[in-house]
Amino acid sequence: MADGASRKISPASARAHTRKRGQNSSSGFPPGIMTGILLVSLIGFLAYAYKAIQPPPAKICDSVNGLPVTAPRIKLRDGRHLAYKEHGVPREKAKYKIVYVHGVDSCRHDAVVATELSPELFEELGLYIVSFDRPGYGESDPNPKITDKSTALDIEELADQLELGSKFYVIGFSLGGEIVWTCLKYLPHRLAGATLIAPVVNYWWSGLPVNLTNEAYYHFQPPRDQWAVRVSHYAPWLMYWWNTQKWFPPHSVVTGNPSVMSRRDMELVPKLASRGKHAAQVRQQGLYVSVLRDTIFAFGNWNFSPLELQNPFPDNSGAVHLWHSDDDLLVPSSLNRYIAQQLPWIHYHELPGRGHMFPYEDGIADIIVKTLILGEKQA
Repeated sequence: MADGASRKISPASARAHTRKRGQNSSSGFPPGIMTGILLVSLIGFLAYAYKAIQPPPAKICDSVNGLPVTAPRIKLRDGRHLAYKEHGVPREKAKYKIVYVHGVDSCRHDAVVATELSPELFEELGLYIVSFDRPGYGESDPNPKITDKSTALDIEELADQLELGSKFYVIGFSLGGEIVWTCLKYLPHRLAGATLIAPVVNYWWSGLPVNLTNEAYYHFQPPRDQWAVRVSHYAPWLMYWWNTQKWFPPHSVVTGNPSVMSRRDMELVPKLASRGKHAAQVRQQGLYVSVLRDTIFAFGNWNFSPLELQNPFPDNSGAVHLWHSDDDLLVPSSLNRYIAQQLPWIHYHELPGRGHMFPYEDGIADIIVKTLILGEKQA
């Protein structure tokens, strides 16, 4: 036969050849289609994940389909609005004027030094107190560009528009106390005196000993809050997802978990019942723009540390007081005690056997305000 004649193929070879062809085409997809499917699936997953971590838009007050405004407000230089509430004697007749800064998950109505202060003391001292909704709370517009300086500047604008004078006092409770540090940094020339009540401490402030922060962080906070605080510092873009998903527990403050309340705090719960009248206002613009952004601010990266501050009153024209209790389960007293030791111009007061909510105890607000205004000897 000629060279081009057909070669005989064994039945086994034919079957093997047929199997290979079947294996190559068993998926029924053209070459490269699986890569395309995987790529589209990955893009879809990333899109879903991105959507899941994005907080919903805020429900801005006095906007189209927004919330009603019931409080007086000022308009700030950047166009935002700040809602406020006045307490005590009329401001034009007041001898002493105080700006009160509320804590996390609170609003202008939660001005403990005003609501718990005896009416007689308002009149006796000629006291005027203004509380305000911090950005994103109540009826104050959110501040998407919030920094460790911005709320201090909001306070200065509030004081100027209300004509509180060249100097005024500032008092802050819990996370509001942390904001008082920013006032001492950026507004010392405007302050007549300042009081920090159980102020939140940022574990990442420079100057705090690692052994002290580790002890407070790992042995003081419940594990659920340790993780939530880590997220607020290292991955703030995950804060909304972390505190709204169902797999991991959110921060105790978000859920109102009573585990952060001491026995003495639990005894004060009946006094807090009046908050029910305005509780819905606190987060009405959204969880993220209020509580969660607040937490990011509290434990985020600051441009300064309070331990670097200089005495704002070297001429003794005013004083700074820091009040804490030794059974506070929300803010470790050991950290504030250390800060006060490093800043000798801080007047530190530690109350034994009390919890985080000690300003609500009978008579405490009077003592705090009188100490700030009149000095320790007269209080």
